[in-house]
Amino acid sequence: MFSIDDKDPTPLYAQLARAIRVAIASGRLDVGERLPTVRELAVTLRINANTVAKVYGELERAGVLETRRGVGTFVRKGDAGLDRAAERERHLAGLADHYLVGAAALGYSASEAIHYLKSRHNTNPKEQNDG
Repeated sequence: MFSIDDKDPTPLYAQLARAIRVAIASGRLDVGERLPTVRELAVTLRINANTVAKVYGELERAGVLETRRGVGTFVRKGDAGLDRAAERERHLAGLADHYLVGAAALGYSASEAIHYLKSRHNTNPKEQNDG
Protein backbone atom coordinates (compact mmCIF):
# COMPACT_ATOMS: atom_id res chain seq x y z
CA MET A 1 0.00 0.00 0.00
CA PHE A 2 2.86 2.39 0.82
CA SER A 3 6.36 2.44 -0.58
CA ILE A 4 9.60 3.75 0.85
CA ASP A 5 12.72 4.39 -1.21
CA ASP A 6 15.90 3.99 0.82
CA LYS A 7 17.83 5.76 -1.97
CA ASP A 8 15.64 8.87 -1.62
CA PRO A 9 17.38 11.51 0.52
CA THR A 10 14.03 12.32 2.17
CA PRO A 11 13.91 10.84 5.69
CA LEU A 12 11.92 7.59 5.96
CA TYR A 13 9.34 9.10 8.33
CA ALA A 14 8.69 11.96 5.86
CA GLN A 15 8.35 9.51 2.96
CA LEU A 16 5.86 7.43 4.93
CA ALA A 17 3.85 10.45 6.08
CA ARG A 18 3.69 11.69 2.48
CA ALA A 19 2.68 8.23 1.22
CA ILE A 20 -0.17 8.02 3.73
CA ARG A 21 -1.37 11.53 2.88
CA VAL A 22 -1.21 10.75 -0.84
CA ALA A 23 -3.16 7.51 -0.34
CA ILE A 24 -5.87 9.46 1.45
CA ALA A 25 -5.88 12.32 -1.05
CA SER A 26 -6.06 9.94 -4.02
CA GLY A 27 -8.84 7.87 -2.51
CA ARG A 28 -6.80 4.69 -2.08
CA LEU A 29 -7.53 5.08 1.64
CA ASP A 30 -11.07 6.11 2.49
CA VAL A 31 -12.23 8.04 5.52
CA GLY A 32 -12.80 5.57 8.33
CA GLU A 33 -10.54 2.93 6.80
CA ARG A 34 -8.22 1.06 9.15
CA LEU A 35 -4.46 1.29 8.59
CA PRO A 36 -2.05 -1.58 9.29
CA THR A 37 -0.77 -1.80 12.84
CA VAL A 38 2.56 -0.17 13.60
CA ARG A 39 4.23 -3.56 13.74
CA GLU A 40 2.59 -4.84 10.53
CA LEU A 41 3.61 -1.77 8.56
CA ALA A 42 7.14 -1.76 9.99
CA VAL A 43 7.62 -5.40 8.96
CA THR A 44 6.10 -4.83 5.51
CA LEU A 45 8.26 -1.77 4.80
CA ARG A 46 11.29 -3.16 6.63
CA ILE A 47 11.67 -0.05 8.77
CA ASN A 48 11.81 0.54 12.51
CA ALA A 49 8.46 0.33 14.32
CA ASN A 50 9.33 3.58 16.14
CA THR A 51 9.42 5.34 12.75
CA VAL A 52 5.91 4.12 11.92
CA ALA A 53 4.68 5.07 15.41
CA LYS A 54 6.19 8.55 14.99
CA VAL A 55 4.40 9.03 11.66
CA TYR A 56 1.07 7.76 13.00
CA GLY A 57 1.43 10.10 16.00
CA GLU A 58 2.26 13.13 13.86
CA LEU A 59 -0.62 12.43 11.48
CA GLU A 60 -2.96 11.98 14.42
CA ARG A 61 -1.91 15.36 15.86
CA ALA A 62 -2.43 16.87 12.40
CA GLY A 63 -5.99 15.53 12.36
CA VAL A 64 -5.39 13.10 9.50
CA LEU A 65 -5.59 9.86 11.51
CA GLU A 66 -7.28 8.77 14.70
CA THR A 67 -6.31 5.94 17.01
CA ARG A 68 -8.99 3.94 18.77
CA ARG A 69 -7.49 2.16 21.75
CA GLY A 70 -7.55 -1.59 21.26
CA VAL A 71 -9.03 -1.29 17.77
CA GLY A 72 -6.45 0.39 15.53
CA THR A 73 -5.55 3.50 13.59
CA PHE A 74 -8.03 4.90 11.09
CA VAL A 75 -8.29 7.66 8.53
CA ARG A 76 -10.01 10.42 10.46
CA LYS A 77 -13.56 11.32 9.64
CA GLY A 78 -14.30 14.87 8.69
CA ASP A 79 -15.21 16.83 5.61
CA ALA A 80 -13.60 14.31 3.29
CA GLY A 81 -14.08 16.39 0.16
CA LEU A 82 -12.29 19.40 1.62
CA ASP A 83 -9.62 17.27 3.28
CA ARG A 84 -8.99 15.34 0.07
CA ALA A 85 -8.83 18.50 -2.07
CA ALA A 86 -6.41 20.18 0.34
CA GLU A 87 -4.24 17.06 0.52
CA ARG A 88 -4.18 16.74 -3.26
CA GLU A 89 -3.20 20.38 -3.65
CA ARG A 90 -0.41 20.04 -1.05
CA HIS A 91 0.88 16.95 -2.82
CA LEU A 92 0.75 18.64 -6.21
CA ALA A 93 2.68 21.61 -4.81
CA GLY A 94 5.32 19.22 -3.50
CA LEU A 95 5.58 17.48 -6.86
CA ALA A 96 5.87 20.82 -8.64
CA ASP A 97 8.62 21.96 -6.27
CA HIS A 98 10.49 18.68 -6.68
CA TYR A 99 10.22 18.90 -10.47
CA LEU A 100 11.38 22.52 -10.61
CA VAL A 101 14.31 21.86 -8.30
CA GLY A 102 15.33 18.86 -10.41
CA ALA A 103 15.02 20.86 -13.61
CA ALA A 104 17.10 23.69 -12.13
CA ALA A 105 19.79 21.16 -11.15
CA LEU A 106 19.93 20.18 -14.82
CA GLY A 107 20.32 23.82 -15.84
CA TYR A 108 16.74 24.57 -16.94
CA SER A 109 14.83 27.68 -15.90
CA ALA A 110 11.37 27.34 -14.38
CA SER A 111 9.78 28.66 -17.57
CA GLU A 112 11.70 26.12 -19.67
CA ALA A 113 10.61 23.31 -17.34
CA ILE A 114 6.97 24.42 -17.51
CA HIS A 115 7.15 24.74 -21.29
CA TYR A 116 8.48 21.18 -21.44
CA LEU A 117 5.55 19.88 -19.37
CA LYS A 118 3.07 21.71 -21.56
CA SER A 119 4.64 20.30 -24.72
CA ARG A 120 4.51 16.76 -23.29
CA HIS A 121 0.87 17.21 -22.37
CA ASN A 122 0.03 18.44 -25.87
CA THR A 123 1.77 15.47 -27.52
CA ASN A 124 0.37 12.75 -25.24
CA PRO A 125 -2.79 11.32 -26.91
CA LYS A 126 -3.96 9.64 -23.69
CA GLU A 127 -3.83 12.94 -21.82
CA GLN A 128 -5.70 14.70 -24.61
CA ASN A 129 -8.51 12.14 -24.40
CA ASP A 130 -8.67 12.23 -20.59
CA GLY A 131 -8.65 15.93 -20.06
